[in-house]
Amino acid sequence: MTTPTTSNPKIRELAHRLLVRESTAGSQENEQAILRVSEKFRRLLITLIGLMGYRTLLARTLTLARVQAPTLSAITVSADGSLEGFVSEHSSGNGPRNQARQDPSDDAAVTLIAQLLGLLAVFIGEGLTLHLVLTAWPDLPVSDTEPWRRNDQ
Repeated sequence: MTTPTTSNPKIRELAHRLLVRESTAGSQENEQAILRVSEKFRRLLITLIGLMGYRTLLARTLTLARVQAPTLSAITVSADGSLEGFVSEHSSGNGPRNQARQDPSDDAAVTLIAQLLGLLAVFIGEGLTLHLVLTAWPDLPVSDTEPWRRNDQ
């Protein structure tokens, strides 16, 4: 089952670009890119919609993303609105086996961020969503948002 937000190639491309950008943000652990992307959105959106609003938005995002990416089933939203349940390559491996291993090019990661972007676009519009993206990533070249800005799909 494909939802309109994750089937839109423009949204998926922007999600992928954000993940790739965060995977090269000075950390040696690329699998943490999705956590950095969600943390940037968390800090920004909590000031706008509050903690409960953000937790609700992220929970809905996860619910929709799990349909296409069952590997996200171990991921949860913590009390502070952050994502929990990812396993890094350096972990001891003592946790549950179904925890998700995440790579910035991983389709599950792209699906999750695309769902978040898509829900934001539905609720506040594409223009404001892009404004939020550029606020969270002020050094993001405008060309990285170009796939979304083009009128062709």
